[in-house]
Amino acid sequence: MPLPPLVEPVAALSDAERARTARHTSLLALGDVGQRRLAAAHVAVVGAGGLGSPVVLALAAAGIGTLTIIDDDDVEPSNLQRQVIHAHADVGRPKVDSAARAVSGLSPETRVVAVCERLSSENAARLLADADLVIDGTDTFDTREAVAAATQRAGMPLVWGTVQEMHAQVTVFWSAPPAGSSPVVLGDLYPPGSVGDVPTCADVGVLGALCLQVGSLLAMEAIKLIAGIGEPLLGRVLVIDALAARQREVPLVGAAPGRESADAAASLAPPLPPHIDAATLRAALAGDARPDLLDVREQHELSRGTIDGIRHVPLAAVLADPEAAAPPSGTTPTIVICQAGMRARRAAEALRGAGVDAVVLTGGMDAWAAMLTGTRIRA
Repeated sequence: MPLPPLVEPVAALSDAERARTARHTSLLALGDVGQRRLAAAHVAVVGAGGLGSPVVLALAAAGIGTLTIIDDDDVEPSNLQRQVIHAHADVGRPKVDSAARAVSGLSPETRVVAVCERLSSENAARLLADADLVIDGTDTFDTREAVAAATQRAGMPLVWGTVQEMHAQVTVFWSAPPAGSSPVVLGDLYPPGSVGDVPTCADVGVLGALCLQVGSLLAMEAIKLIAGIGEPLLGRVLVIDALAARQREVPLVGAAPGRESADAAASLAPPLPPHIDAATLRAALAGDARPDLLDVREQHELSRGTIDGIRHVPLAAVLADPEAAAPPSGTTPTIVICQAGMRARRAAEALRGAGVDAVVLTGGMDAWAAMLTGTRIRA
């Protein structure tokens, strides 16, 4: 059911803004009053990257009155595959600058507050204080926790999304929602201490087009909350599998009394395969029963270091035919290795589905190299 509108509408739109947003005001659910609420709203967008880019573009086009854009990074060439608010000419320049320029071109009456500063637990309350609503488009869990903690203390809604590889999640957290709605916070989805090291886009990749889809969903959730229309994702997580073209919902504890929050988090992903650390693997390799080693990195990555006697089958080949990547008969277990650990986990899941006793090397070759600091890694 709709929640009460988040803000009071401005008295009137300018003639230019009324003409620019005419297709919004003709919407029965939104109308002139809803559009004037958008013009009154102040939204803080944390991150001007893969998710922040489409969010900022969509909200600017929608006529949000004030956008605070927080990001301390400069544009890099590898950003351009998904961070559509930036251009080649912006490489080397602050992301907030190109984001602000794009907003001015789309919605001249939207006020932009560009903050070229890294958000942390120390400054989050200050940077977000004046916003009516916050959208988290960051890619590190430390920053996500800082944003969530600040919005939770302030009692303001947090529209939250994450993309990794070809999967995504979208939801709304709100510690002090209107009467009749249960509070839902980040801890309901990810209980404290339940998240380990989260890989970056550089580690595991991300489908650029999926960022646009998720960014659009985040912007839509913000619009619904501001205008008081539709059914926001408060208490529900939308889970997206881009390859299978499937979306499903997972209820959170705030909307499903009696369910343990850990159950909700666990339902988002299959059980993790067993892991082994680098020191334990080194000890196993020194023993009589040497385990099978499988490197699932790409060919060009092997020059960064490898281990004697390891088999090499790229991840794509393992996923396409896990049985073909199985070890020689009688060899067990298979230790699956990539650069940082995430690709090895995916390969191990596929191999275990094919009956292989697959174990992941935690931290991958990065962890192996760190253990051997001062020792030459065989290339």
